[in-house]
Amino acid sequence: MTTVSALVSGLDAELRRLGYKDATMVWYRGCWRRMQNFFAARGVEEFSLDVAMAWVDEACGFFGKEQAGSLKPNDIYLFRVAQMLGEYAAHGAVLRRYNRSVSKLSGDGAETVARFQAWLRAADRAVSTVRTYGTVAGEFVAFTGTRGGLARCDAATIEAFVVTLAGYQVKTVEQKLGALRSFLRFASADGLVDAACLVVVPAVPSIKQARIPSVWDPGEVARIVEAIDRDNPCGKRDYAIILLITRLGLRGVDVRRLEFADFDWPGNRLFVTQAKTGHRVQLPLLKEVGWAVIDYIRHGRPACDCPQVFVRHLAPIGPFSDQDHLHQILVKHARVAHVPVSEKRRHGMHSLRHTLATRLMEGGTPVEQIADILGHQSVQSTGVYLKSSLGLLSKCALDPDAPGREVTR
Repeated sequence: MTTVSALVSGLDAELRRLGYKDATMVWYRGCWRRMQNFFAARGVEEFSLDVAMAWVDEACGFFGKEQAGSLKPNDIYLFRVAQMLGEYAAHGAVLRRYNRSVSKLSGDGAETVARFQAWLRAADRAVSTVRTYGTVAGEFVAFTGTRGGLARCDAATIEAFVVTLAGYQVKTVEQKLGALRSFLRFASADGLVDAACLVVVPAVPSIKQARIPSVWDPGEVARIVEAIDRDNPCGKRDYAIILLITRLGLRGVDVRRLEFADFDWPGNRLFVTQAKTGHRVQLPLLKEVGWAVIDYIRHGRPACDCPQVFVRHLAPIGPFSDQDHLHQILVKHARVAHVPVSEKRRHGMHSLRHTLATRLMEGGTPVEQIADILGHQSVQSTGVYLKSSLGLLSKCALDPDAPGREVTR
């Protein structure tokens, strides 16, 4: 039996380990006290999710508002308080979708992750892989820190960590488990964990070829671009960024990292070192794109000494961080243009890249050329855009009434 007080005490310690801010912890503790009083008033000592949800409903009328579609953010936060306790009671872990900021590693943990990343670089892994795998390794090392460290890592530890990935999309889980498997392979060879840990990591069936990329209708993209107010500095920046992605197919991370030295103005060329592959590619600097960038640099960009072209316009002025995915820029201008943004499809900057690839394929551009434009290492990655066009799919359809070839045995 897990009492409410014991559960709250354990969750409090776990959230502090995960780096939740003091102000956030004060809010959680206030909610937990009210919930504990609710349990005590009913003579219930053992935690029950049903009782916790009854507290949520009494506190804000949650279920009535849910049916009426009138839930407010504070109502949802109370619901999450109950859900988090339920999940912690069931799994002894906080699911990652509730994790706001994992505390930074220090000492041996940080050194282990650094050596793991050096191991990946020695194996000639892509820059983005080294970064992403290092992040997952850091999460796992921090997770094991409350369970005796890597030296005591076993099947139960790995299974508990896997539980924390609930709520992610399948592709993200696949990526994180691949990173975990790679880290355990390194840690096993280094004598940090038992080799048996490797076989415990579950496999996730790859759905790479099953995915249908999210694309925009060409008219929608045109409306979004036209809706951008280019009379203000932020509008000039956003216009240039969106053109770089819609016209040249750059990844958002590569746009964020563009430097002045990457532009060959006399030659009308743009050189991009791709974060994902580490390859340096050359792209034609289209007139429309070039003038948009020039307009931003001359008339919109705040004074800043950093080499990156595109910067944040709110203090502190500086380059975008790797956590800035720029999707909010696209969503903001889509709403101004009255282009619907559905939660059923992805609507980040990468969807503009998908849209360009699909339109190029529809226009008859060879798949090898599209792969070069997008910086794909394999044309198989480019072929997935065939699925995002009904016109292209119709050309692949078989006619059931057409005479078939004779089958030889």
